[in-house]
Amino acid sequence: MTLYAVDKLMSEARRIAAEYRRTTGKSLGISAEIARHDACRLLRLEASDEGGGFDARDPAGRKIQIKGRAIFEESKSAPRIGQLKLEQDWDDVVLVLMDGEFQTTAIYRAPREVVMEALDDGKRSKRGAMSVARFRKIAERVWTREPE
Repeated sequence: MTLYAVDKLMSEARRIAAEYRRTTGKSLGISAEIARHDACRLLRLEASDEGGGFDARDPAGRKIQIKGRAIFEESKSAPRIGQLKLEQDWDDVVLVLMDGEFQTTAIYRAPREVVMEALDDGKRSKRGAMSVARFRKIAERVWTREPE
């Protein structure tokens, strides 16, 4: 399958996911795959199917764990990133933030050392759970969508 075909499929997947949420009020559960696709395309990462706790490698060979979160305007809660695989082999975490149409708005990146330091002794932290707001504070924004 060509890159063009994959990009077209992802575009359609975004449209369907957004329409599904508008219709049912529920998420379709596709944000992780969209995040992985966008992070690889926008940051020039190479997707990996090796497993072992990382999703891609950067040009320097660093192992990247990719997380994605769609932020919906009507959301009143503090969104969290997906559970981090703390015991696995990875070097950095990339967080892809998307709007209600599942379009990427910003990408943040933090090295493992910074992420581990930010996780305190709480129960959630031991499970590798962190809020989007906390991750944004410790990470560097590495990509942002141009203003329209």
